[in-house]
Amino acid sequence: MKKFDAKKNRDLVKRRKAPLATRTDLSAAATKDIAGAMNAILADVFALYLKTKNFHWHMSGPHFRDYHLLLDDHGDQLFAMTDPIAERVRKIGGSTLKSIGHISRNQRILDNDADYVDPLDMLAELVDDNKTLATRLREAHNVCDEHRDIATASLIENWIDETERRTWFLFEATRRH
Repeated sequence: MKKFDAKKNRDLVKRRKAPLATRTDLSAAATKDIAGAMNAILADVFALYLKTKNFHWHMSGPHFRDYHLLLDDHGDQLFAMTDPIAERVRKIGGSTLKSIGHISRNQRILDNDADYVDPLDMLAELVDDNKTLATRLREAHNVCDEHRDIATASLIENWIDETERRTWFLFEATRRH
């Protein structure tokens, strides 16, 4: 059995509270603001990813194959965003989300735990959620602009374009001609 080392424990607690030593020319306030904005985006992207995959898994009806494949592609796009978001937060000296609980406390995209959702209702809900994500990405972009964080803003611009494309595809799939 290991002997308790009070000094070692104090050092560990001190290191946990110490700021990250990541080198950046952004101010501590900029890092805090940008990391906060991007962690909220990360939580929303994880929530939207899981909702998209949920609807992908539970799709049914005459357009099953088309909708199933569309949502699979959208899920892949969303998941592909997660690592660059988290790594950008770390590059500027921030800390990222650490658990499912942390995601749930920060997400603004609502879950859908219904046993059955009509396929067109699924798509319509995802249209709204992607539009909301685009709005939130623009808000995060504004935070980056305020602090002159061009690198994060540049990433966000591409994610806005991808999000608008998902919104467009989902919207067109729900139209009744």
